[in-house]
Amino acid sequence: MKALVARLDSFGDVLLAGPAVRAVAAGADRTTLLCGPRGAPAARMLPGVDEVVVWDAPWVGFEPPAVERADVEAFVARIAADPPDVGLILTSFHQSPLPLALLLRLAGVGRLAADCVDYPGALLDVRHRRGPRRHEAEAGLDLAEAAGFRLPEGDDRRLAVHEREPGIAELPDPGYIAVHPGAAVPARRWGADRCAAAVRALVRAGYRVVVTGGAGERELTSAVAGGVALDLGGRTGPAELAGVLARAAAVVVGNTGPAHLAAAVGTPVVCLFAPVVPAERWAPYGVPHVLLGDERAPCAGTRARVCPVPGHPCLNGVSAEDVLAAVEKLTGRTPGLEPPRETHPTERTERTP
Repeated sequence: MKALVARLDSFGDVLLAGPAVRAVAAGADRTTLLCGPRGAPAARMLPGVDEVVVWDAPWVGFEPPAVERADVEAFVARIAADPPDVGLILTSFHQSPLPLALLLRLAGVGRLAADCVDYPGALLDVRHRRGPRRHEAEAGLDLAEAAGFRLPEGDDRRLAVHEREPGIAELPDPGYIAVHPGAAVPARRWGADRCAAAVRALVRAGYRVVVTGGAGERELTSAVAGGVALDLGGRTGPAELAGVLARAAAVVVGNTGPAHLAAAVGTPVVCLFAPVVPAERWAPYGVPHVLLGDERAPCAGTRARVCPVPGHPCLNGVSAEDVLAAVEKLTGRTPGLEPPRETHPTERTERTP
C-alpha cells in the first residue's frame, strides 16, 4: 500500500506531524510526505518518510503564490503519475483540508481522510472531527487512527528526527544552554535586549550559553550573544541545529519551529510563548517545559503575526530573572540557600504526553 501524508505549512507544523507519519509508515509499504517549501527541511528529517514532495499551495503560508492553472495542473499530474492508495491531510484547527482534498481526488488518490468541520461532499472518505483542546501532535495521531493507522508497539508517541553531528569545533561539551531569539513572525519574538539580558544572567549564574539563529538572523544573534556566549547565527542548517539542541541541557526559545525541534531531540524547553495561538495546541510536546508569557494578554487567540497590543505585553512582562529561574528548574539547579521562590504569574510548568 502506498500512502501520502500532507502537511503544507511550516517547519514546526511538519515536525508535529511526525508521530502521525510514523503511524502511517508502520502500516504502509511506502510513505510520501507532501509539504510546502518552509516545511521541507523538517520533512526530510522525519523517520518513516520514503519520499518528500514539495508544493507551494496558493492557500497556505505568509506570502502564498498566485493561483496559476499551469502550476495546479502540474501538481495534480505529478501525484496522478503514481497515485497513493490512501492520503491523510493534516491541518491546523483553523484550516480547511478541502482545497487539497479536491486536487488529490482529481489526481486519483484512492481514499482520503482529514479533520473537517465543513461538509466535504465526495471529497473525503473519512471525515474526522478533531477532539476539543487536542495538541496538534495528538490531533494528527487521532486522524491516523481514524484512518486505520496506529503507532507500532513501543513507539513513545513523541516527536523525533534524524540528527546530524553539528560539526562545530568550538561547540562546548554537552550541558550548555541554547538560546534561540528569532521567530517566524514578530508577534512571537521576545525583545532582543531582553534576550541579551537573559544570556548575561545565565552566564553570571555559571551556565555556558550558545545562541542559534538562521542565516538572516546573524545581526540578531550577535547582539544577543553580546560577546559572552558562543554565536552560532547562520552556522547551522536544520539537521545541524537538531544536533546542537540535542546536546543542550535546556533550550530558551519562542513558540516557533526550533521549540518543536528541541522537543524532537528530547531537550527541555523554556518557551517564551506568545498566546496568539493556544498553548494547549502548540506547546513543546513530550518534554518537560516551562511556558513564560501572559496567556491572558489581549492578543490571546488572535493568530496575529504582528503584535496588535502596544508594548507587546504578553512577552515583555517576562524578565531575565524569570528565564534564569525556569532554566534552573528544568536543569535541576537551585539558587544557593535562597528561600523557595514564589511562582511568577507568567510562568507555567508542564509536560505534554
